[in-house]
Amino acid sequence: MNFRYLLLMKVSGFSFIKNAIHFGYPVTESIRSVLPLCDELIVAVGDSHDGTRQLIESIQDPRIKIIDTVWDENLRTGGRVLAAETDKAFKAIAADSDWAFYIQGDEVLHEKYLQPVKEAMQKYKDDQRVDGLLFKYLHFWGSFDYTGDSSRWYRNEIRVIKNDKSIYSYKDAQGFRKGENQKLLVKPIDAYIYHYGWVREPKAMQNKALGVGKYWSEEGYDEQKIKFDANDFDYNKIDVLKKFTGTHPAVMRERIARMNWKFDYDISRNNLKLKDRFKNTLEKITGKRFFDYKNYRTI
Repeated sequence: MNFRYLLLMKVSGFSFIKNAIHFGYPVTESIRSVLPLCDELIVAVGDSHDGTRQLIESIQDPRIKIIDTVWDENLRTGGRVLAAETDKAFKAIAADSDWAFYIQGDEVLHEKYLQPVKEAMQKYKDDQRVDGLLFKYLHFWGSFDYTGDSSRWYRNEIRVIKNDKSIYSYKDAQGFRKGENQKLLVKPIDAYIYHYGWVREPKAMQNKALGVGKYWSEEGYDEQKIKFDANDFDYNKIDVLKKFTGTHPAVMRERIARMNWKFDYDISRNNLKLKDRFKNTLEKITGKRFFDYKNYRTI
């Protein structure tokens, strides 16, 4: 079913990407997962060297609109360039759209959540108090069989916002603010974003960690040293994981079938520090995460 014809409103999607092939981003799956909800989807494609633009074009959907961008190499501190690219895509959406669905190149929306998201957008479209919708998260690690199970992983984030141009991407593009650094007022919804940012062939994961990592450094990096020192990424350096027992989004099936590396993890292992073990235990008992940073305000 194509939900966009049932919405009685206009929805834009927006995203950004650079060197998706080289770094192993599942960006076509990300885009395809939210397209059923969108009348258009803006993709800011950075100056890539690996055919990323052609990859986006290969989706062959007239709703997709590519804007070509150049990443500002001066915005390295704290990942600010990611927010800048997000803002470029958001500013390019249609002026008459009611909502904007933000999806990053390593995030996927399961098709079972299309209906709940649609209903939430319908419900809060005209509610002036609501700036956006808050999603739950599953963070996969090492393979498609394990998810993070500690407080190091953020549990929620905003991925649908009103088409309000006072809203802008915050810090390293994880969330949003508006006006003079105001947190958005959001409604939590019963829908998950599947985050595959830490599931790649180990060499591609190492390339991504080194290549994207430079955008968090004020001093830049030494390319020659990185090329010399680079090894396959070690997925065993993790605190605690749990087995994933659900289903993956349909758009991910082909990528999962092509998985060419093996990662097994003993889920009885627990490398958490004492204070983190306490926080984890408290969360499992109460269902609440205490001392958690929230880049939003729920209403």
